[in-house]
Amino acid sequence: MKKDGNVYGNHISQSFNEELAALKSRFLEMGGLVETQVLQAVKALTERDAELANLVRDEDKVVDRYEMKIDDAAIHILARRQPTARDLRLVVSIIKAVSDLERIGDESKKIAKLALQLVEGDKTPNGLTEIRHIGQHVATMLNGALEAFARLDVEKAVEIIKEDKNVDAEYKTASRSLMTYMMEDPRTISECMSVMWVFRALERVGDHACNLAEHIVYMVEGEDVRHTKIDQLNEQLKRLD
Repeated sequence: MKKDGNVYGNHISQSFNEELAALKSRFLEMGGLVETQVLQAVKALTERDAELANLVRDEDKVVDRYEMKIDDAAIHILARRQPTARDLRLVVSIIKAVSDLERIGDESKKIAKLALQLVEGDKTPNGLTEIRHIGQHVATMLNGALEAFARLDVEKAVEIIKEDKNVDAEYKTASRSLMTYMMEDPRTISECMSVMWVFRALERVGDHACNLAEHIVYMVEGEDVRHTKIDQLNEQLKRLD
């Protein structure tokens, strides 16, 4: 299911090739920034680093500017070039995927805000080990999705889609453990609820990374797999080979 990374951008018009290449490049730049945001937000919280948390919050403005510039470039291509078939899928997929990247940035910003709140406290909250683990897991998913996009690698995209269920399981396990701790010591409810919101934000990052992978499948294969069950996914894609 792997595709040639140069399948897009082979046109008689060199300027069209350059516009498509620039669009992909900007998208991957934005993806790299957002991936860094996730890792920095988790580090800021687990290491009680207020300076880093503030940096993550400030980077959200940069992410928003990327989103607007990419959207403008994509609309420009649609209006002037009127792409068809695979080129149209590329542009449409990027428009959808950039929204997922922006939302990942928003989740990182939430984590950074919660990090600042926890830094002000005098206790080390429960759940930091789980935050580190889930944070690394979803950052790896995001990195894999971006690599799959760069290489038009459907097999890698499918791996990311399947991995989302493992993040969901980790989120549920961590949440149950924290709920038990709160019931045992009600004095920790406020602190634990903040950690619970971090779990939720990281789980949402995993969801958006999964969405990115689904956009890649559509971009390459022209197949919408957003509502396809995992056990049906491979069979659906095999029929396209």
